[in-house]
Amino acid sequence: MGSSSPFLEIFSAEPGAAAGVPFARFMELAMYHPQVGYYTSDRRRVGKDKGADFFTATTFSPVFGELVVAAAVGLLAPANPADYIFVEIGAEPGVGALKGIAHPFAGYQTISYGQPYVLPPRCVVFSNELFDAQPFHSVVRRGGAWREIGVRVKDGQLAYTDLPDVSPELAAAIDRLPREAPEGYTIDLPLRTVPLLEKIIALPWSGLFLAFDYGKTWAELAEHTPQGTGRTYSHQKMGTDLLESPGEVDLTCHICWDWLVDSLQMSGFGQALVESQEAFFTKRASARLAELMAAEARTFSKRKQALLTLLHPGNMGQKFQALHALRK
Repeated sequence: MGSSSPFLEIFSAEPGAAAGVPFARFMELAMYHPQVGYYTSDRRRVGKDKGADFFTATTFSPVFGELVVAAAVGLLAPANPADYIFVEIGAEPGVGALKGIAHPFAGYQTISYGQPYVLPPRCVVFSNELFDAQPFHSVVRRGGAWREIGVRVKDGQLAYTDLPDVSPELAAAIDRLPREAPEGYTIDLPLRTVPLLEKIIALPWSGLFLAFDYGKTWAELAEHTPQGTGRTYSHQKMGTDLLESPGEVDLTCHICWDWLVDSLQMSGFGQALVESQEAFFTKRASARLAELMAAEARTFSKRKQALLTLLHPGNMGQKFQALHALRK
């Protein structure tokens, strides 16, 4: 499997690279290394055209942002939104879901990669595809046991390998794995999503937590995705070779919603709900959605196309979900 020369040089210097390092460490370097990381490089990642690698719901703002505002206001009710600051975590530099959109909040702030997490006492904490961008571990069922998948340098190229022992980070979660599974069953484990969430909710703030992302229940990951959920994205195309062009493509996997729900509810939040993007906006932003649909009923404008993309089950409506919870 090929790789870019700059990345291969850096990875080859990683301790244990000849024998194998956990996939999560490989992904950490590929995504966030200061010299060759995908997210640390000056590149256009998000957009609808082929010059970008993928598009997200924020690509369809202002419609997406307008629906998010309406839903957040409704979820905060009867509290006054003017008492809260809307904070978007993980926004691409210079863009954001609410950029240029009128809103009733006390302010709008963005926190991009590398910036410190500073949250006001009362806020709406919002993210869009933040959690799926975290490095993940990968395991495979081999010989009646779970083996951690690693990456090593072999004959000057990157290659997969089974690690002889699980890494400390994975060892703490080994009991979550099914006791039985078919030979070759692969699970991509988004373990770092939980520490990230705990970092956010450990700060002293109250208000609304709202995260859009794509994920599955633990049962779905453990029983219904035998090939794992890891994917690459480049120039609007999805790939399955996770070792191809590291640092130049997006690497991601489905998150586990159950883990995040549990973390929220153990940290003083009320009921944490996961809803499809379609259901979330239909329920939580119904009035604004009706206004938009009525205004675009006789046209097929960009705004109407955005609505169809965001809500239609065959587009983003069912593929993406929203997790929300309140802390008073």
